[in-house]
Amino acid sequence: MMNKEEKNAKIRKMVKKGAGISLCAVLAGGLAAGAFEGVNAMTGWNHTDVNAAVQSDDVKLTKTKIELTDSKEEKEDTETRVKGGLDVSDIVDEAMPSVVSITTKSLEEVQSYFGFYQYGNGRSYAPQQEVEGSGSGIIIGKNDESLLIATNYHVIEGAETVSVSFIDGSSLEATVNGYDEDRDLAVVSVPLDDISKDTLDEISIATIGSSDDLKVGEQVVAIGNALGYGQSVTTGIVSAKNRRLDDSAQIVDEDDEDGVNLIQTDAAINPGNSGGALLNMNGEVVGINSAKLASTSVEGMGYAIAISDVSDVLEKLMNETPRDKIEDGNHGILGITGATVSDEAVELYGMPAGVYVKEITEDGAAEQAGIKANAIITEFDGKRVKNIETLVDLLEYYAPEEEVEVTYEVVDGESYKEKTVTVTLGKNTENDKKDTREEKDDADEEESTDNLFEDWENNK
Repeated sequence: MMNKEEKNAKIRKMVKKGAGISLCAVLAGGLAAGAFEGVNAMTGWNHTDVNAAVQSDDVKLTKTKIELTDSKEEKEDTETRVKGGLDVSDIVDEAMPSVVSITTKSLEEVQSYFGFYQYGNGRSYAPQQEVEGSGSGIIIGKNDESLLIATNYHVIEGAETVSVSFIDGSSLEATVNGYDEDRDLAVVSVPLDDISKDTLDEISIATIGSSDDLKVGEQVVAIGNALGYGQSVTTGIVSAKNRRLDDSAQIVDEDDEDGVNLIQTDAAINPGNSGGALLNMNGEVVGINSAKLASTSVEGMGYAIAISDVSDVLEKLMNETPRDKIEDGNHGILGITGATVSDEAVELYGMPAGVYVKEITEDGAAEQAGIKANAIITEFDGKRVKNIETLVDLLEYYAPEEEVEVTYEVVDGESYKEKTVTVTLGKNTENDKKDTREEKDDADEEESTDNLFEDWENNK
């Protein structure tokens, strides 16, 4: 049995030992903090930089899973979901809420019983019918007003209306935010106020992965609205990387700057899949399904746009301001008569691709901005212009008196010189007003490559 003095000595010894342990813990914590600050000093990282990035007004592509309702956001914000080697069904469960079906309606010229053109009131016109198209899209972000969805440009090209269907079957009208025709990309938006709370609970923003980290032979999953029947799933492997296709869907040299960097896969990609997601086995988007090499002698050659190569383009399109089409021919005009520079003229004579300005309206918008006949318009408000149809379609979204930057090229010795001017768009008069179809008909009047080049040569 211990006496009272021995017990007190033992207690003092335990207290001293505990104090020593506490001091060690404090020192260890201080060393860890000091090491962390040291790493910060060496790398230049600091807390202010992170806050500055978070406070940016621009919408960014997300690299981690984000849900759309507050309750789910709070739940997901507390942890980063790290996945790897998931079963295909797990990937589908995670990714399907972020993939949508897209339906478009457009007007298409058709040949009538009496021929392609009909006549009336002294003028010819092409009969038209409404055509429905289908594609897919990926929910890639949101801002204060809208849900943002990526798709292919060819899915929404020429569309009069664009509708988006979510995983719960609800459908809403969408607006085209912006597009990049050369890269076959577009972003459409749906107002958040139009989306019900129930739908917001069901859908999610896709997680963006790295296409650069993909390996040939790695398994991938494709999700999309195949043949317009609704969402379906196919699987395959990465057959090849860094494939490049030109505008005519022909494979070009890997170093060709005009080609779009593509992932080749043997996962089935059919009409309607365009704009859908190609996913790695972590359930991350690594590609946007875009094209299929169709041939009776070829199978299992589908293509997806490599996501890492176009993330900056998508972010730019996400942050563009959507425009509504101006009805009844009241949109602004350039005051030119133009024709498409043909592929033959580009290839044989080295002419820039774009719209050849044949004539200038006196005192019109183009003339006042300094554009002259024989110029070739290549960009309108930062958007690539490859043909007269694109230019006419773009003008339908701009009002008279609106200022727009127009880029064009003119002959400068043996080469071409690029110029950019600000054009204040003109207004149609009652006598000059035409509907969009008639403008296109006039502009699409057939002209041989030789005649176009002859005009260019004579007037340069």
